[in-house]
Amino acid sequence: MAYQQPALDDLDRKIIAALVANSRTSFTEIGHAIGLSAPAVKRRVDRMRETEVITGFTTIVQPAALGWRTEAYVEVYCDGAAPPRRLAEVARNHPEVVAAVTVTGEADALLHIRAADIGHFEEVLERIRAEPFVTRTNSFIALSHLLPNSPEAGSPATPPAAPPD
Repeated sequence: MAYQQPALDDLDRKIIAALVANSRTSFTEIGHAIGLSAPAVKRRVDRMRETEVITGFTTIVQPAALGWRTEAYVEVYCDGAAPPRRLAEVARNHPEVVAAVTVTGEADALLHIRAADIGHFEEVLERIRAEPFVTRTNSFIALSHLLPNSPEAGSPATPPAAPPD
């Protein structure tokens, strides 16, 4: 059976936008802003959590405040077809990897890495290259964030608009 995206109405989208802007906003505050009671907002949030529209709540921290001053993206090329679960295992074994995706094109995966400095990044890269199925990598050091209010830059993001029907 094919995945069916849960239906969201305008009120659901407004609730999501309020929570993305500040996940500590109370249901009462959200309700006042969008014309619902606090219990109605809670019911909608509970439903969106049950259907995994909302998958969690978090605190966003500036990476530099934690000592992560170097950021890079690394293309990973594998010998043969490395299964995504094996690539995921490698990503989980390196705490400096903050995101990892399989991709189309020549590379097998793209890793988003944060490190204390260039020396630390180089050490992480050497560990990744030591994996038996990794044949090569291609690295891109991030210089600046063109969208400074994005989660990747350490800021909350505005949820993207709904895709067109």
